[in-house]
Amino acid sequence: MKVTIAAHCGFCTGVRRAVERAMSVPAENTYVLGELIHNEEVTARIAARGIPTVESLDEVPDGATLLIRSHGVGRAVYEECERKNIRVEDCTCTFVRNAQRIAAEASEAGKTVVIAGHRSHPEVVGIVGWCKGEVFVFGSEEDDFSPLAGKNVALLAQTTFSEQRFSKIAENILKVRPKTVEIFKTICYTTVSRQRDAARLAREADAVLVIGGRSSSNTNKLAEIAERYCSRVFYLSSADDLQYEKVKFCKRVGIVAGASTPDWQTSEVLKKMAENNAEVQVETQVSEETVETPVAEETATAAAEAAPVEAQETEAAPAAQPAPEVEQAQAAPAQEKSAMDAVIAEMDKGSHYKRGQILTVKIVSATDEGIYVSGSGKADILIEKAELDCDEYSRDAYAAKIGENIDVMVVDAKTPVKLSEKQVRKVKEEEELLKDIEEGKEFSVVCTGFNKGGLTAELGTYAVFIPAREIRSSYVKELDKMVGKKLRLKLLEIRRERRKEIIASQRVILEAEKAAREAAKAEREAAFFDSINVGDVVEGKVERVTSFGAFVSVNGFDCLAHISDLSWTGVKEVTDVLEIGKRYQFKVLKIDRDNKKVSIGYKQLQPRPWDTAAERYAEGDIVHGKVVRIVPFGAFVELEKGIDGLVHVSQITHEWLENPTSALTIGQEVDAKVLAFDPEAHKITLSIKALQPKLWDNHDEHEMRESRGDGERRPRRGKGNRRTASDYADEAEYREWSEGGYGGASIADLLGNDDGNK
Repeated sequence: MKVTIAAHCGFCTGVRRAVERAMSVPAENTYVLGELIHNEEVTARIAARGIPTVESLDEVPDGATLLIRSHGVGRAVYEECERKNIRVEDCTCTFVRNAQRIAAEASEAGKTVVIAGHRSHPEVVGIVGWCKGEVFVFGSEEDDFSPLAGKNVALLAQTTFSEQRFSKIAENILKVRPKTVEIFKTICYTTVSRQRDAARLAREADAVLVIGGRSSSNTNKLAEIAERYCSRVFYLSSADDLQYEKVKFCKRVGIVAGASTPDWQTSEVLKKMAENNAEVQVETQVSEETVETPVAEETATAAAEAAPVEAQETEAAPAAQPAPEVEQAQAAPAQEKSAMDAVIAEMDKGSHYKRGQILTVKIVSATDEGIYVSGSGKADILIEKAELDCDEYSRDAYAAKIGENIDVMVVDAKTPVKLSEKQVRKVKEEEELLKDIEEGKEFSVVCTGFNKGGLTAELGTYAVFIPAREIRSSYVKELDKMVGKKLRLKLLEIRRERRKEIIASQRVILEAEKAAREAAKAEREAAFFDSINVGDVVEGKVERVTSFGAFVSVNGFDCLAHISDLSWTGVKEVTDVLEIGKRYQFKVLKIDRDNKKVSIGYKQLQPRPWDTAAERYAEGDIVHGKVVRIVPFGAFVELEKGIDGLVHVSQITHEWLENPTSALTIGQEVDAKVLAFDPEAHKITLSIKALQPKLWDNHDEHEMRESRGDGERRPRRGKGNRRTASDYADEAEYREWSEGGYGGASIADLLGNDDGNK
């Protein structure tokens, strides 16, 4: 394969001067206004020196140093720098400065300045900034030039503009009959030369590689011109973009590079081609033209001759002379050629091999140390026996293979080159693993380090990088704490060109799992709510308790059993009724499908105390209880939770009581006899005095003792005398008759509550 490099390739004089200045000026308190040149790698190297790029003078402190980019800036920038005492390092290209001078002088003379170029390009913006009067910018020969009719026009061009398009724009301006027109061909001579070189190379080559930044206007023009004459044109921002398989069958490949493309980028492309094909022959295109001085006479004459007869009244003023420094730049072609010759010379030094490169080589001999193989037609290379893919090295066995091809890997590209057959097997095994990873299989690594951008790890011979935003959904503040931790990853990107690197993400796995969980939860919830209704009896497991109730898992969905729905008698603590981790039966009380809430009850499936009271109480039973409430007509005694009995005031004692509190107190425990029991009405009537001896029985015995002593029975005492047993009996009979209506009263009766002790 023959590779021909364009005669004019890489940095032009102006760009080279700007870059050299940016790389040598003291970095402290120095700034660049906009990209110095349109090349990402160069911009990154300048930034690495500690020189930031700013877009506005507002970002530059007073007294700092400012690098003016090669595209130049408007007059206002210099004035503002002077006002803020900012030291200017002016890297404006000499050809751009010449265009600025022409525009400023024409504008001062009251002429309408017309610029052929791209309106938003920094160079054009800067030129416009030197004009005081009317300015037009045209980027195509198809634009409307009618506003220029009858005006005194000064036409100039963006220095990287297409020469052919500039000529057509000049012709079309003359057709609208401006009053006068001056045409200044301010296109940089290197731009013209590069465009012509690109056209000539494209006609002769099977494929053309255009090297340069994507935002570079002159590089884009080269690609555009090459595509007119060659069907296989590839734009390379760097050597990483080269896909050799697309050009490996081409016999002639041309290389052109924009004026903002550094020589090292072209060198890297050439080296990569040589690594893939050791027979690549590199040469520099021979220039077949004399470099032109950037004047406008030829273009102005051609444009005037092409104009209609009616336009001949239009005056064609003499072209403005270029600035002195433009003339000094005419030695640039020789400098550019010398630079590219140095690149080619560098290619011939050392080996064309790259560490990690896989080669197919031929066995030429076998020795006790190992085998010799031929590589790229140069000196044979020794592969040490320890690096051969065999269980035990045998000189005779490999001698029998002389003439056969084997695959080897470059493990050290320095002279002498070191090759390994074993590493190829490892790489093939690794590539098999990578196939699964590229198909989306999850893989794991242990984090071995970090930088400000994210985490680093290793997978075989591949470096693994996990950007900080890809570690998890939330922001990871302390990356150092991730070192040593196992990461579950999925591939985002794999790079094999310059450095074997895997860009991976753990976040996509975590988010996918979260989405799957949420989807599964939503599906379970939908199925749950479709299958449940109020009144259903369900089984659930108590997962956790709170002060207000228990959360119970029913078919995987959390339902709330409120504390008030746990027991008919009321509880203070949920754990008094339910135990965490155990399963119980519950009744569905309420369903809120909109808010995804379900209320369940435990007590609703349990018998109420009164429902089973008949099993424990009957008339005549002696019971034990505690006084829980005292009212004027008696006292309520709690026999058990939920069941109270009433002791009427007449049933507390045989003595006459004005108030039950004179005999009973709240909390006092008492024994009583069941006088009446009505479970359906939730009523129990109790009597304490039924268990006490009657007072008149004691009095009768006393009287009998007295009568036995004197032989005479004493008469009963009436009112005002000592009370007799008969008096007690009569009084008791009267009270039972007159107040007996309250004997079976319950709390519910007294409070008017039909539900009683629910």
